[in-house]
Amino acid sequence: MTEESNFFSIRRSVLARKMSNKEIPERDLDIILRAGIRVPDHGALNPWRLKVIKGKSLKKIDEEIILKEFLKKNPKADKSFIDKESRRFQRASVVIGVISTLIESSKIPEWEMRLSSGAVCMNLLSCAQSLNYAAQWLTEWYSYNENLLKYLGGDAKKDKIAGFIYLGHKIEEPLERKRPNPRDIITFI
Repeated sequence: MTEESNFFSIRRSVLARKMSNKEIPERDLDIILRAGIRVPDHGALNPWRLKVIKGKSLKKIDEEIILKEFLKKNPKADKSFIDKESRRFQRASVVIGVISTLIESSKIPEWEMRLSSGAVCMNLLSCAQSLNYAAQWLTEWYSYNENLLKYLGGDAKKDKIAGFIYLGHKIEEPLERKRPNPRDIITFI
């Protein structure tokens, strides 16, 4: 297999603003979710929870949480910013919130639990893209908002939003971006 034909060598995210929110079939969503949780998880703690947001819930969270929280911090925001913030989740067909949650353990460090949550995000992203869906992993300002975390069932004392995986359909193929030169970042010892 050549590098060009290897999925991971050419994998590319589609920006949420460049995806269609046409519905994703349940069977494909199930495949993506099942693949998403097949990650390294030392101690089999499952230190993450997935919140699948779709349908009318996308609009509800946009308007009742994201927009309200944005306006609290930006009461004099321009109409164009208000419009953007009022439709964040609605750009996608499905948004999967990955909540990194610490589990009591004397053997497994917090860092490993947080890394496992990141692996869930990457698996969700890669599986969706391998099925030819548009997908993007985002951690914009609302990923750090306690009210949104609470709304999703998280506990601000121990939980963090690892990211939101936006899933939709491609409007166009994504452009390649600059990648690091492997020789600059990889050292063999």
